Amino acid sequence: MITSAAKLEQLQDRIESVIRGKSDVVRLSIAALIAGGHLLIEDVPGVGKTTLAQALARSFDCSFRRVQFTSDLLPSDVIGLTVFNQVDGVFEYRRGPIFANFILADEINRTTPKTQSCLLEAMAESHVTVENQTYGLPLPFMVIATQNPVEYHGTYPLPESQLDRFLMRLRMGYPALEDERDILRRQTAHDRVDDLEPVMTSTDVLEMQAEARKIKVDDSLADYILRIVKATREAEILDLGISPRGSLALFHTAQAIAYLEGRDYCIADDIKGVAVPVLAHRVVVNSRYSTGMRRTGENETALAEILRGVDVPI
Repeated sequence: MITSAAKLEQLQDRIESVIRGKSDVVRLSIAALIAGGHLLIEDVPGVGKTTLAQALARSFDCSFRRVQFTSDLLPSDVIGLTVFNQVDGVFEYRRGPIFANFILADEINRTTPKTQSCLLEAMAESHVTVENQTYGLPLPFMVIATQNPVEYHGTYPLPESQLDRFLMRLRMGYPALEDERDILRRQTAHDRVDDLEPVMTSTDVLEMQAEARKIKVDDSLADYILRIVKATREAEILDLGISPRGSLALFHTAQAIAYLEGRDYCIADDIKGVAVPVLAHRVVVNSRYSTGMRRTGENETALAEILRGVDVPI
């Protein structure tokens, strides 16, 4: 493999130098990048969502832009707009912050659905259309979005079409007391994220993504993914099951996990271990089984129950 295991380990160590006690979350974030997907980080304020996103982006020698999503943010503030150049007498397109390798969409669910939707084309096809003109985005391209739980005041829940564009949704969780003690001890007058030096280049990222797509997935494992997907579509507890985009996301994420483990083949645990973060945000719990407020963890609980009923290939 072009990207050595030592380099990947260095990448994880670099991010963990500012995100303490969250090895699994950091590893899954790197897997999302290798799989070529976008990442949604959801949790209560103050647990390090934005710090994780910044640490991941700053670990690569790539362009990075942060957009603070607020209630008055407009689509043109993200993708850019066409303005009239009075000197030359022509209309010119002025690019927005979306034209970067890494985009941090901070508190994405605090803006209106109209502005949220301006990311749909970019996330699905890596280009944007303005005034009937299509503009390609730089590669690699990754949106890392943070959001507070949907039951918090001042939030606009992301629609299913928007959620489906994210490869996986992660939750930070509160740190263990020992890790939080370390956070307090390491507190300095400046942000430690600013001290991070790039570990890889954009070329490294593209090579990793290409290599991961070559990881072998046995037919029995592909069938396992399809059985999981079929179970979500037939489950009485769910109103909305997994789409083909979801099954592809699980397939590619399993390849990325195998790549991180240094294998050129997938195993069943690669699929089972990422099924919940990759699929849970794509399903909708039936109102008869729901609390009625889309509570945090409700989808994960339902999906975990469905997974237990799907036979794992030996």
